[in-house]
Parts: sequence; structure tokens; C-alpha cells
Amino acid sequence: MANASRTPSKPALAYIGIGLMGWPMVKRLRGLGYAVAVFDIAAAQRELARGAGARVAASPADAVAGADLVLLNLPAPDAVGAAVFGENGVAAAMRAPQLLVDFSTIAVEQGREYARRLRERTGCAWVDAPVSGGPPASGSGTLTVMAGGDAADIERLTPFMADVAARFTHMGPVGAGLVAKMLNQLIVGCVHVVMAEAASMAEAAGIDAARLPECLAGGHADGTLLQRLYPRMVARDFAPQGYARQLRKDLEMVNAFAGALGTPVPMLQQSLALYRQLVAAGRSELDTSAVFTLYDQRQISGEDSAVPPTTTRRPA
Repeated sequence: MANASRTPSKPALAYIGIGLMGWPMVKRLRGLGYAVAVFDIAAAQRELARGAGARVAASPADAVAGADLVLLNLPAPDAVGAAVFGENGVAAAMRAPQLLVDFSTIAVEQGREYARRLRERTGCAWVDAPVSGGPPASGSGTLTVMAGGDAADIERLTPFMADVAARFTHMGPVGAGLVAKMLNQLIVGCVHVVMAEAASMAEAAGIDAARLPECLAGGHADGTLLQRLYPRMVARDFAPQGYARQLRKDLEMVNAFAGALGTPVPMLQQSLALYRQLVAAGRSELDTSAVFTLYDQRQISGEDSAVPPTTTRRPA
């Protein structure tokens, strides 16, 4: 691996949070010649990044030194707050014209408040840039990124995002990217449950359930989740590409956001109820596709199951 010296045409990066989504992106960015300083609370993740030629920082604040862009990719709103405003957080070291880009999924108003606080404390701007596509897209530079921020900051980011995303859309001012992500998760969460019900029905009807994506390709039911998520359900492959607990967390935020807007979301609430049930059954660390276990007749009967049988009742 080449050393971490900065390529003149590329911004220097501080990257905070190199987990399921962050590590594939860091690995790709290093391969493209970016100088990257990283911090993660997990020692194993720090060592992975060190092996890829990244500078391992002692704290989020330490990672900021010499960076043009400060990137966050963290699993929860509290983790974002701690990484930015906690002891040795990035706000202790950032100075304009450094720019913070948050790939995390957090509540809309929380993101706006964090951006306001960062601007007041450091003079630096914040772009909310939540993503969709999972670890494979993060590692291949084909993420979908929905962004909120000032137009000048978005323009500044656009060349960098060409190495990160297949689609980078400016949705409006700070917080607008998070609104788009709430809608993304509304759709994703509900379709996960529909995929699980389709797989269960296909098996119960006695057809070759694994051939459904091939059969429906090009029709109105086709899509990324049918082609990529549904086969994992049928195969009982629940190795995490996204954790069930994370989708439940996101759906909780979407539900709260819808409540604040006064918009009815009965389909979301049913999906959320099932993900709450899935996490309560001890399957929080499985993939989001594991919602299928709540419908899986093998799982319910305790036969040939990918996870231990439970007394979880089949959804009505």
C-alpha cells in the first residue's frame, strides 16, 4: 500500500467512525490516493485502517490536524454528538475553512442543531450527507448520497463525492439531506417487511422461492431490494450488511419525525413494530433481512433454522 502522503489534487481527510460503512470507504479512499487520518473507538478497526496506510489518530480532535474535510460515519446520534462536541471532539480543533460532512443518519432537528453549534463555535460549515447502499456500495464508490447544506459547500464537495457516490443530490439547506434519508428509511423499512412476506408466501405456496427475482425482473415489483435483499432472506443469510438494531433506530426516528409533522404513517408503524419485536427476540446484531425470521416457518417450528428457535409469535 502506498504511504499516506497527500495527493495535491485531493483534499486531506479526517475520518471518524470506521465501522461497517466507514471502513470500506476508508479502504477505497486510501486506494485512490487520499491522505486519511482516522479515529474509531474500536482498536481492531483502527488497526485495519493502519494496515491500509491511514494515520491512526489518538482522538477525533487529533484526526482533524491538516484535514480539509472532516468526515463522520457513526451509528447513532449520541455518537455524533460525542465525536463533535465531546472531550477531544472535532469541534475542539476545527477551524474555517475546514468542512464537516456527516454521513450518519440522525434526527433532522438534531442535525440542524449540531450544524448551528459547530458554526458558532468554530466558524466551520456542516453538510448532512446520509447515505444509502450498504457496505458494498461504500466500498465501490457507488453510494447514493442525499445532502443538505449551503450551495457553496456542496459545490466544494462535488469532486470528492465523485469518488464516493454514484448519485450525489443536493436537497436543500442543512437538514434537507436528513429529511430525504427519513423518507428513504420509511420506504426501505416497509419494503423489507413486504419482501419477508413475499418469501414466506412463496415457500408456503410450494414454488421455487429463490427464482422470484428472476421471474419479476423488469416488472413493477422489481428493484434493488427484490434483487439483493430478498435472495438473502430465502437463503437464510443474515450476516450483517446493516444491523437490525440500526434499521429499528432509524425507523424510530422516522416515526418521531412523522409525528412532529402530523403525517399518518400506518405502514411505517407496522414495520417498526416488527423490528422492535426482532430486536426484543435477541436478533439485533443480525442483518436487517432477518425480519424474515419472524415469518419463517422453519424458524417458527424450530427446524433447520439460521438462528435459535424462540417463542416469538408469527405476525398477524
